[in-house]
Amino acid sequence: MYALRQPQPVRTARNATQRRLSKKERARYRTLVQFSACLSVALVLFMAYLSLNAHLTSLNYKYVKAQRERATLQAQTARLDEQLASLRGDDRLSAIAARLHMSDPQQFALVTLPAPEAPATGTHLAFLSSLAGLFGAK
Repeated sequence: MYALRQPQPVRTARNATQRRLSKKERARYRTLVQFSACLSVALVLFMAYLSLNAHLTSLNYKYVKAQRERATLQAQTARLDEQLASLRGDDRLSAIAARLHMSDPQQFALVTLPAPEAPATGTHLAFLSSLAGLFGAK
């Protein structure tokens, strides 16, 4: 017996033309899509480069501002140290004491303090002592 064959699609000039036109149209759009993708990648890389440079520039400005502020604070600290030294001077303090009619003490008193009590050395569980600390118990 003879085997039945599947019928082959009819190849006509119209089908061939349609396929050729659609292939060309896809090729044209493929080129456009590839160009757009390359342009997009280049644009993203360029924007990243600009962003990094802008960030670096802002960091440089912050660094210079911090250096300027540090120098100002160092100068202010030096001025305040000089002012503090002049205010703590012995001559100035003795002049203020004389104005307030103060004099050096004539007698000194020595005071002895009792020895501090030794802490209790009882044994207890650490868990319970932490709970006692929460409630203010000693």
